[in-house]
Amino acid sequence: MKKLAIVTSHPIQYNAPLFRLLANDPRIDIHVFYTWDQAVGSTKYDPDFGRDIAWDIPLLEGYAFTAVKNIAADPGTHHFKGLVNPDLHRLIGAWQPDAILVFGWSFRSHLNCLRHFHGKIPVLFRGDSTLLDERPGIKKMLRRIFLRWVYRHIDYALYTGRLNREYFLRHGLASDRLVLAPHAVDNERFEGPDEDYRRQAAGWREMLGIAPDDLVLLFAGKLEPKKNPFFLLEIARRIDNPRLKIVLVGNGVLEQPLKEAALGDDRIVFLEFQNQSRMPVVYRLGDIFVLPSRGPGETWGLGANEAMASGSALILSDKTGGAVDLIPDGRNGLIVGVEEWDKAAGLVKGLLADRTRLQQMKQASRELVNNFSYRHVVDAIVSTTLKTSK
Repeated sequence: MKKLAIVTSHPIQYNAPLFRLLANDPRIDIHVFYTWDQAVGSTKYDPDFGRDIAWDIPLLEGYAFTAVKNIAADPGTHHFKGLVNPDLHRLIGAWQPDAILVFGWSFRSHLNCLRHFHGKIPVLFRGDSTLLDERPGIKKMLRRIFLRWVYRHIDYALYTGRLNREYFLRHGLASDRLVLAPHAVDNERFEGPDEDYRRQAAGWREMLGIAPDDLVLLFAGKLEPKKNPFFLLEIARRIDNPRLKIVLVGNGVLEQPLKEAALGDDRIVFLEFQNQSRMPVVYRLGDIFVLPSRGPGETWGLGANEAMASGSALILSDKTGGAVDLIPDGRNGLIVGVEEWDKAAGLVKGLLADRTRLQQMKQASRELVNNFSYRHVVDAIVSTTLKTSK
């Protein structure tokens, strides 16, 4: 059995199920090294939500891990010097891994880890950057040179989708060093029990004054400029139909401005932040999940995966990194520009009149999300580890 050390900052709801699956795979032995020990097993203040966040699903169960002491003066993932772990290399070396997988390079400890282990054991890398936010100029040229140097310290990059692959190619990695490990969520948790989730969502919709034959656009996330939630209000202004409803779920700096802009339109409903165990029901409040991000930094948009597994059609902006993968041919939704309100409204008007097509798009989402599963990621990680550590 090959041993894989995994270096990542802190437990998150998207990685914990993946680590449990890896830990149960008989071909590999893993140990996770968390470099932001202050965020392990504790409530964390999220400045974008404006509140303390403690996920209500287990993040530290089912796999071995070490919370490595972080001595940064200002600990966190918001800047390069936020993760400083003097004991990291020693602890990893003592475990004697056959290979190492590092999540992200943009922290001091993670970049030092790539450099330290390069040439000693195979180095795998996981990152989801794209070229969507690049701007021409000298800064881009200098960053390109620097990133080519960074990626010379890895053996294989586990890319998340088409735009992430293009990013790695542009920064000097050969195609034979790129392995598809698609961005995924815990599909099974969102898929079912579908009947029970739908029953709960139907009761919730009734409490919110949403009729069974209403068409609901759903936004779920941080109410911040990057996510562009005002896009949904623009759609509402373009469609004078009482059967259209808008549900915005979350908190953030735009919460009050959004509520003020929505005054007088009782089709628009606001809900507070909902924790992870409730999200499969939240997604079933809507028929079309809308993620109109304008960036910068919307490298994928994993909420769209969750919505697909819950049976929603999609409207995603072209600044959302996963859009080209998740909506490959328009079967399950639409890709729009960040100000293409009329284009989005055109689709919604069509689906208000053609509910059969809406159901077909929702079913297509369920089918397409099977291409983005943790099993695909596990197989990519395990096969690459076995291949490189022979």
